[in-house]
Amino acid sequence: MNLDWGNLLTLGHLVNLLDILVVWFVIYELIVMLRGTKAIQLFRGVILILIVRFISAYLGLNTVSWLVDQVINWSVIAIIIVFQPEIRRGLEHLGRGSLFVRVRHENEAANKVIDGLDKAIQYMSKRRIGALMTIQRDTGLEDYIETGIDLDAELTGELLINIFIPNTPLHDGAVIIRDNRVAVAAAYLPLSESNLIPKELGTRHRAAVGISEVTDALTIVISEETGEVSITKNNELLRGLTQTDYLKFLRNELMNQEAPATTNNIFVKAMDWVDQRFRGGGANEK
Repeated sequence: MNLDWGNLLTLGHLVNLLDILVVWFVIYELIVMLRGTKAIQLFRGVILILIVRFISAYLGLNTVSWLVDQVINWSVIAIIIVFQPEIRRGLEHLGRGSLFVRVRHENEAANKVIDGLDKAIQYMSKRRIGALMTIQRDTGLEDYIETGIDLDAELTGELLINIFIPNTPLHDGAVIIRDNRVAVAAAYLPLSESNLIPKELGTRHRAAVGISEVTDALTIVISEETGEVSITKNNELLRGLTQTDYLKFLRNELMNQEAPATTNNIFVKAMDWVDQRFRGGGANEK
């Protein structure tokens, strides 16, 4: 059977295809934006309600359909209220300009986090102050964040040092870093039962390995006994890291390595110029 490409590739069909692709892209971005947040559970509830609506309509369950319609009609306002943080985050992403400019800004934020971690690690390692710091990546850590004490604070070396000073209210447990901010302190992480962990290592190291067994998070451990710096990732424990070692590791893991290659692109330079004008133009005008 021969396909009539002339009839298939009409303007109307292409517009319909574009329409479908845009809808799927929006849905995908929405899922990515909600991943790892409490809002994803509510989003699943919305999907369930829609499924119930279609099934009840198909089976002719008029009362159920009417009740579900009322829920849907009033849920628009509820969704705006419940998803307000996620909606704001999405609008902020849309307003950050081109992909290349956004990558640069993300790298700047990641570099600031790494500098703060480095300052804290150096201070605590030399003084043998035990510490446990977990960095959320793709896998959400909400279950563990809920066990900690909310901070939602800008990450600085001074803040991390103060948290882990012995005999202070927050020094036990883990700090969880999410979106380049200190989300919580004194959080509980799952302890690994692996027999491969050396017996001389304590609870902090078992917790660091444990969280790496169930998520893709990076966890930094500072030994209280020796001041040794270790990092766990994907069930792997890297011990005895020097400052050069862990800085190289963190930069490779947290920063977008493709950003420098885009700086010679004319489009990127144009976007950077526009971004600088909007960000810095107002400050320069007196």
